[in-house]
This record gives sequence, structure tokens and C-alpha cells, in this order.
Amino acid sequence: MGTETADNGNLLRDWLSEYRESVGSGADECEVVLDLIEDEAQLDSGGRARMLELLGILQALSPDPVTVSCALVLAAGQSGDVPASLHERLPAAVGRQVSQLQKLKQFEIGQGLTDSERSAEGLRRLLLALVNDVRVVLVDLAWQLVLLRNVAADSEQARALARETMLIHAPLANRLGVWQVKWELEDRAFRHQDPAQYQRIAKLVAERRAERERFIEAFMEKLSTALHEAGIRASVKGRPKHIYSIWKKMQRKGIDFHELFDVRAVRVLVDDVPDCYSVLGLVHTLWQPIPGEFDDYITTPKGNNYQSLHTAVSDASGRAVEVQIRTLEMHEHAELGVAAHWRYKEGGPRDPGFENKIAVMRQLLEASGDELDDESLLDSFRSATSEDRVYVLTPRGQVVDLAAGSTVLDFAYSVHTEVGHRCRGAKVNGRIVPLTHGVKTGDRVEILTAKQAGPSRDWLNPRLGYIRGGRARSKVRQWFKKESREDNLRAGREAVETEARRMGLEPRDMDAVAARFSQGDVEDLYVAVGSGDLTVGQVISAVERRQAESAQPSAEDLLTRTPVRQRGRAGRGADDVTIEGVGNLMTTMAKCCQPVPGDPVVGYVTRSRGVTIHREDCPQALRWQREQNPRLLQVRWGEAPTTRYPVSLEIRAFDRRELIRDISNVLATSDVQVTDINSRLDDMTDEVTIRLVLRVRDYEQLSELLNRLSSVPNVLGARRLAEGAARD
Repeated sequence: MGTETADNGNLLRDWLSEYRESVGSGADECEVVLDLIEDEAQLDSGGRARMLELLGILQALSPDPVTVSCALVLAAGQSGDVPASLHERLPAAVGRQVSQLQKLKQFEIGQGLTDSERSAEGLRRLLLALVNDVRVVLVDLAWQLVLLRNVAADSEQARALARETMLIHAPLANRLGVWQVKWELEDRAFRHQDPAQYQRIAKLVAERRAERERFIEAFMEKLSTALHEAGIRASVKGRPKHIYSIWKKMQRKGIDFHELFDVRAVRVLVDDVPDCYSVLGLVHTLWQPIPGEFDDYITTPKGNNYQSLHTAVSDASGRAVEVQIRTLEMHEHAELGVAAHWRYKEGGPRDPGFENKIAVMRQLLEASGDELDDESLLDSFRSATSEDRVYVLTPRGQVVDLAAGSTVLDFAYSVHTEVGHRCRGAKVNGRIVPLTHGVKTGDRVEILTAKQAGPSRDWLNPRLGYIRGGRARSKVRQWFKKESREDNLRAGREAVETEARRMGLEPRDMDAVAARFSQGDVEDLYVAVGSGDLTVGQVISAVERRQAESAQPSAEDLLTRTPVRQRGRAGRGADDVTIEGVGNLMTTMAKCCQPVPGDPVVGYVTRSRGVTIHREDCPQALRWQREQNPRLLQVRWGEAPTTRYPVSLEIRAFDRRELIRDISNVLATSDVQVTDINSRLDDMTDEVTIRLVLRVRDYEQLSELLNRLSSVPNVLGARRLAEGAARD
């Protein structure tokens, strides 16, 4: 131990000596701080190892001496605690940074708060540190990476760190443009959150690595030769791939690993912008461009000021390669982000891009005091740190920055709260559009307002798609909270009862449902729905679970009947259903009740078809639960179901011309698969009944579809059938 401690100490001194050579005499302060730490703190080998690891991460971000000194103090103790005697002896600038870091580290797990409250408070502290001194946040991001590297795998601490990283630290690193740190934060957090998926993709990346590397080397050699002959000075390098970014792109595009274009990737660095476009033309001359895979982030930078040209090409054998082209300055910004602006805190010139990044976070922090509750703050942070942005114009030509997917109603609330409250319509590029219309970059939006403010409660229903941003949703909630209790009570009761009828449920045991949401009684529950604090979907899901629980045996009973030896994945849709207690069994979805992801479910072991998955409120499942049938198993849906599931619907409507066409249009635009349809007309009442069998992704897609079908003219109602009528 003594030898290891001495070795780490020597390595620390060597690192500081090299650092002094690169930045000058200002680094002398760092060695002074290290001496103070060794005098005042019990510094063991682990502390010195943490220092070296933290400094290694920060080294790529070109830290100033104050930040290096702060990192040394932080890494000296595992919890971030600093002895008072040491704090008093620190230089003033270092002491200020250390104090801010201590405030961040004082907010730890175990204070009796929910994950949402804890994450929201941690985010508020990070934002406060960010607007005061961005260097503090960069040290905190690097420290989070040190913790992820060293936490024990498959532990609750690792999963908690991963959740916090994905929710706050990785998006913040992305927004600040610190991509080197961002990639590793995401990959390591993903590895702790979903080890199976991480290992699967890592294995796919490793397969045929030698062949892929030979191909990339030949590609780069051919490109380098062509660039030299064209007189373009450039550096051509391979680009590393990151596991989480590969998985995210597979999820976003719904494609398999082998369909990705950028598993093979190279990067070209040139001197100036004209050379970027010259290289692009040369690449497209040498290889076949892949349609739809070109992005010009030089002309239109990303929200974090990232600039580069991206294209994908294929060779004669069809092998695809992604090519990124950028200047050296763009590359420095892409790798370092705001870390390229250390001189800003040293009295240097202000950088507009840097100011914009901080201004967005400052607005979010100011709003979090009285406008945003915890969930809305986290939602707004996700929106503000989203990599995909749209830039929309007001009628006077002012630019409004919004997250991709924002609607005209989000735009109205971003202009002014009162404009959002009074919004009754919108024009996009001179054409009237619905309030759910998504805006795109370059759109000119005009909001049509009424004299009196009055948001609609439908705006709070996420399935209807009026509002995407947490800040706008919070403003609507606050408006309804100011309304009378009676109005909220009536609106909430009507919303819950209407949704229950559509989903084939009867609201029972509502007192227990109210208690589940910490509401005093059923009226308080309806008031919470009416004011927007709870969604209808949350309440209906709880009603389903409660009705199943009333006849279900206890978990202890199930466990005593089914020895728990391992947790296995279902045979069909490996990521869709998790069976508690039994591994590697084939599963079948019950046709009697047609469960979809989001429904509470149970499993039943059959003699020939493995495990059949039933809804908990299925009559057969309820009977087995009352009988305490030993074949019942506990099951749950996986994190990201990949299969589509059959469900039976019934639509009642007054007959008219083109009714079927209008219903078909709704189905065609809802991304569902129709597998069976039949209709029956009552000549006496002129009422038509249409029965459908569809394949849907999950409960939310089903609920949104029922809402849209109910809004078709002449439709009296659309509901899910309690029992399947499938011939699927």
C-alpha cells in the first residue's frame, strides 16, 4: 500500500509539472494546493488515484489552474467533504469553486425525497452553479464520470448513478457541447441501465472488426490520395463509434444494426469552410451518395452550436460509410464545447455562442422558482437540452428557439404566458392550422387570440398532442388551479368516466385508487385530474390494477407456489415480457382478453403453449386468482416492447356517405395495422356498428386512437371490447 501511495504521489507531481510547462507559472498554485491537501487531509492511495483519474478527464478540456486546484480538493475525499481547516487556507478563487461544488455534493440520496424531487433539486443546484461559473459544472460532469467508472456493476448505486446521469448530466454535457465527456457518460450509464442490450451491441460492433478496419484504412487511403491530388490540405481519420448512440439510432429509426450507415465512419479536418464543401464534392464524386443521409450543420448549426457536414456514401459493393467534414476550429468546439471558453471567466471577450448556452439555462432556473413543479422542471430541461431544435419566426421576424416536435401552442406559450392562455388558433406561413400542428425551422407563425383567457383541459392530455413542452404544460396547470374546485371536480369526473367507458372498464374501488395517488378522497382525485396534476391515463391504469388486485393472491402466496430461481425473458418478443421466477419459456398473448403493453398482466402456464399472458381483469385470470391456481406467474412488460399486439374495437356511428373513408384515414395516419373489419347497419335507427381487430404498440397508442376515432363526425363512440373478438 505504501509503495502504491508513493507511486501515485509521484505521478501526480509529474502531471502537475507537465501542466506547468503548458500553461506557465500560473500552475504553481496547483502544487501549493496539493501541499495543503497533504497537510490537512488523510490522503491515501485511493484519493491520489481519484485525483489522477479526474485530472485525466479534465486534461482534454484544457482546464485553467483554478479548476485543476478545485479538482484536486474534490477528489481528495470520496464524499466531497473538505476539512474546514483546509478550506480556510485555500486561495480565494479556489475556495469559491470548492464551496459551489460542496453545495452540489451536499444533496445526496437518503433525505426522504422521491427520485423526481431529488433529481429536480439536484438539477436546480447544477443550473445555479452553471450560471455562476460554468467551470464548476464541468468539474462536476468529470466527477460523475469518475463515479461511473468505479461503481460496482449490478448494484443499486450503479443503477441510481446511471439514472441520474441519463436524466441530468449527459443532456447537460450535450447542451454545453462537451462531447468527449458526453459520449462516455452515456455509454457507461447505458451499460449499468441495460447490461444485456449494451453487451449485445458491443458484440455486434466487435464482430468482423478486423475486416471493417481494413476497409476503413483502404477508404481513407483512397480519399487522402484524392485530396492531395486536388491540392486540399486535410487530415483524414477513422471515427470511434459509441454503443449508446448506435442503440439510440436503432430505436429512433426502427432499424437493425446491420442497416446503419455510420457503423463505418471517417472524419476529415480542413483549414476553412470553402474546403469543407470542396471535400464534400470530391467524396460524392468518388463514391455513390446515399439519398436522405446528408446534413449541413455548417449553414444550420445545431442548438449547441455544433457545426459539421455529414454525408453517407457507398462503394461498388454497397458497403456504407459515414463521412464528417469540418474545420479545425469546428472540431475543437465539437470536442470541447464551452471548455474552449475558459478565458471568458478570466476577463476575456464575451462569446455570443457561450452566452446563448448559459442564457437558456438561466431562463430555466428563473422559471423553476414559481412556474415549474419538479416534473415540469425535468421535462423543460429535457426540452432545453434536446439536440434537435427548430427555429421559428414571429410575424415581426423575431426568432424563437424550440425543441423539435413543438406545436404552435408551445410557440404561443414561449412568446408569452397570456398569449398561450388566449390562443384560439394559429397561422403558419399564412395558412390556418390546428393547435396540434408541429412547427418546422423557418416557419412564420401567427397566433390568433381571444379577448378572454381560457385554456382547454384537452391541452393537458399528452395523448392529444397539443403541448410537448413541460413549461407550457405547467402554465396551463397553474391556470386551472386558480379555477374553482367545483369546475375541476366536474371536469375530472367526466374525463375519468368517459375514458373508462372507452376502455371497457367500470370505475370501482375509487377510494383505494385515490389513496394510491396520495389524494384525500375520490373528489380530491377528480379535482387533481381536472386541474391537470394527474392525467386520465394514470387514473385508468390504477383502476385496472386495483380491480385485478381485489381478487389476486398475495405476492407471498405466488412466490411460495413458484420457486424463484432466476428471472427469464419470454420466448416471443424477447424484450416485451419478463417472467418472474421462470426462464426461457415461450409466451403467447391470450386471445380472450388481448393484452397490450401498459395493461396490468399475469401469466398462466399451459401444457403445450408455454406461458399465456392475460390481462389481470380478464375473467379467466380473475377466476384462477380466486382459486389460487398454482400455474399463475407474476409477469411484467419490458422496458421497450417491440411487438405489435391485436386488440378488438367497436365503433358506433350514424351512417353517412364517406364515413368508412374518414375512419380509414384515421387508422392510416395512426400507425396501426388493421387485420379484420366488419360492419352492421341497423335500418330502423340508421346506426352502424363497426368492429375492428387492430395491431397496436401499447396502451397509450390505443387510447390516442380511440380519442381520434371518437372525434370523427357522426361517430357516437369508440371503445375497446372487454373480450377479444379476434379472428387474428
